[in-house]
Amino acid sequence: MSQSTDLETLVDLLAAALQIPIDPEHRPGVIANFQRSTEIAQQLMEFPLPEAIEAAPVFEP
Repeated sequence: MSQSTDLETLVDLLAAALQIPIDPEHRPGVIANFQRSTEIAQQLMEFPLPEAIEAAPVFEP
């Protein structure tokens, strides 16, 4: 199964689980946004972090 098919299935399952109707006209755009989000998340997950890095105990902007 291709990633596109997986995303289509994911969108359908999430919409059903959350009881959010997706107009058939908008479905391709929703799937495209999930594809873009997946690509951005993949780049983020591949970003190397040093082993010595520690999470901040408190967020201070």
